[in-house]
Amino acid sequence: MIPPAFDYMRPASVDEAVRTLADVGEDAKVLAGGQSLLPLLRLRLAFPELVVDVGRIPELRGIREDAGTLVIGAMTSHHDVIRDPLVRRHAGLLAAATATVADPAVRHRGTLGGSLAHADPAGDLPAVVLALDATLIAVGPQGRRAIPAREFFLDYLQTALRPDELLVGVEIPSTEGWGFHYEKFQRVAQAWAVVGVAALVRRDDGHLAESRIGLTNMGSTPLRATSTEAALTGVDAEPGAVARAAEAAAEGTHPSSDPSGSPEYRAHLARVLTRRAVLAALE
Repeated sequence: MIPPAFDYMRPASVDEAVRTLADVGEDAKVLAGGQSLLPLLRLRLAFPELVVDVGRIPELRGIREDAGTLVIGAMTSHHDVIRDPLVRRHAGLLAAATATVADPAVRHRGTLGGSLAHADPAGDLPAVVLALDATLIAVGPQGRRAIPAREFFLDYLQTALRPDELLVGVEIPSTEGWGFHYEKFQRVAQAWAVVGVAALVRRDDGHLAESRIGLTNMGSTPLRATSTEAALTGVDAEPGAVARAAEAAAEGTHPSSDPSGSPEYRAHLARVLTRRAVLAALE
C-alpha cells in the first residue's frame, strides 16, 4: 500500500532532532533503519505528520568501551553489532541474538536503537537487553536521561521515551566470562519468534552462581523469568537441576493467543526453550 502523506526532515545533530521532536510532539515519528516504521506506514497503521530521519547523525553510531561498560550508539546497525569484537567480548549474548534477527538485508539496515524503541515483544533484542541489565540513554529538552531496561518497556509498542526524547545509546555492563545462548522457536525462517529465551549464566566452583533469563513474546513487554532465575541460584550445573528450574519459566507471564499459538502452548515453549538455552549457555 501507499503510505499516508507526511512531512520529512533530516536533522544533522541530536540537538536539532530533539528540538524538532519538542516542537511537533506526538505527531512526529523517528526514522532510524526503517525496518519497523516503514511497514507500519505502508500498512497505514501509523499516521505521523512528520518523519524525523536520524540516519545521518554521526554521533548516534559507534561502539566503545568505557570503564568496563559497553556503549553502543542507537543508530549502530545489527550487522555492525554482530561483527564488533568489543560486543563479542563484553556482550556475546547480544551478538549471538542479533545474528538471528530477520535476514542479512534487514540486519544491514536495521539498528539496535530502532529495534528497542519500537518495543515489539516478539522482537529478539528487547528481551536480550533486559537479560543484560542494560541502561538506555535518552536525550530531550531537559538533557540526558538514563533508563534501566527493566523500566523502559511499558506495554505493547510503548516505551518510557517521552515524545520529545530521542534514544541515543545503550550501555551494557560487561558479562565477559559468562555463558550465554539465545534460543527461539519460529514457524518459518526469518519470522518473528513464537517464543524466545535469552540466557546468561555464571558458574562458581561447579555451581550456578547467577543466571539471567529474558523471555521474548511471553507478554506485552519482554520479561525476566525471575522464578527460574531464583531456582537456579546455587544449584549444581547439571541437566536435572536445570530442567527442574526451567519448569517455572512461564510463571508470572501473560502470553497472547494468535494463529502462531495459544497461551498454553507458549508457556510450554518457554519451559522447553529455557531448559535448552540454559544448558547451551553452560556449555
